[in-house]
Amino acid sequence: MSPLFLFLLLLLITAHLCIIKCYCYAQTGMLFPAILVLGDSTVDTGNNNYIVTPFKGDHPPYGRDFPGRVPTGRFSDGKLVPDIVASMIGLKETVPPFLDPNLSDQDIVTGVSFASAGSGYDDLTSSLSRVIPMSKQPAYLKNYIRRLNDIVGGKEARSIVARALVIISAGTNDFVFNYYDIPTRRIQFTIQDYQNFLLNNLEHLVKQVYDVGCRSMVVSGLPPIGCLPLQTTIKSPIVRSCSWKENADAESYNGKLQKVLERLEGELPGSTILYVDVYNPVMDMINNPLKYVWHGAGLVEARRGCCGTGLVEAGPLCTRFTPVCSNPSRYLFFDSIHPTQSTYNILSHNLFHLLLPNLSHSHIS
Repeated sequence: MSPLFLFLLLLLITAHLCIIKCYCYAQTGMLFPAILVLGDSTVDTGNNNYIVTPFKGDHPPYGRDFPGRVPTGRFSDGKLVPDIVASMIGLKETVPPFLDPNLSDQDIVTGVSFASAGSGYDDLTSSLSRVIPMSKQPAYLKNYIRRLNDIVGGKEARSIVARALVIISAGTNDFVFNYYDIPTRRIQFTIQDYQNFLLNNLEHLVKQVYDVGCRSMVVSGLPPIGCLPLQTTIKSPIVRSCSWKENADAESYNGKLQKVLERLEGELPGSTILYVDVYNPVMDMINNPLKYVWHGAGLVEARRGCCGTGLVEAGPLCTRFTPVCSNPSRYLFFDSIHPTQSTYNILSHNLFHLLLPNLSHSHIS
């Protein structure tokens, strides 16, 4: 047997043991052995980099506060909620996109994101932006499970999936791009009927995720849509006040969502499905920005984004040639739609301290 062959064999054995060690540590030492993510730009860690769409965050100034100061496809200056939560529970520092062709076995074992910026629960939303609709993301989840089976075997794969934390975050694009700003669905639905239409699609999605073996899920509600800088620019360009009608619609939707999730948890044996309140924390940051201190400095700007004027720039309009603020950590929004890493840090801590204990308790039981 040649020394080269022995070296390669040792390398393969070592790599395999590292993967198994990672899996075993996840099973015994973590709240969750993996994080699996479905949704839109709030949780897309870079999948849109690998599809043909104008909705990409793979260019500066996105990523300016990410490790290495590189744009990764995340629509923020730094990390998103899945990344921060993964780090908080000691799982890993970032959650990679599933479409990344360079995913390692360890990346697969500890979880990935299937989310796509510009997506929504309404397939029409995704067709306008040519991104991956929410309705197709469970198919990526199934492909993920097949890859996981190949790495750790069927029994271990089922255990990882059953104990994984599933994060679902979407809905804002449906209202902004399909109902308010481009009234495609407004011609067909009242606001109440459109809310019910989206919630029916969400319910189907949750059941699909449950059917492949996932049991612990957190589902994000809507933020105060009427206070997004883009929406205040469109609806109130002079005074720049929030659209209270859009905010009221978001609150109404969130109330319905909570009831749907409670019912689903009762109908799906062994499941824990929790609602994540984004609306009230973000409204509090808007109304009381100086209350939120991060790295010794409070938020000072909650009405416009850090990129450009902060009024309309987002995605293809927020580029390497667009001037940016000197300190994004003092801004609630990085562009006219998406929060900064500082905002996501605050939301992640809320999620961890208020919701994860409930999930981990049911999970351990």
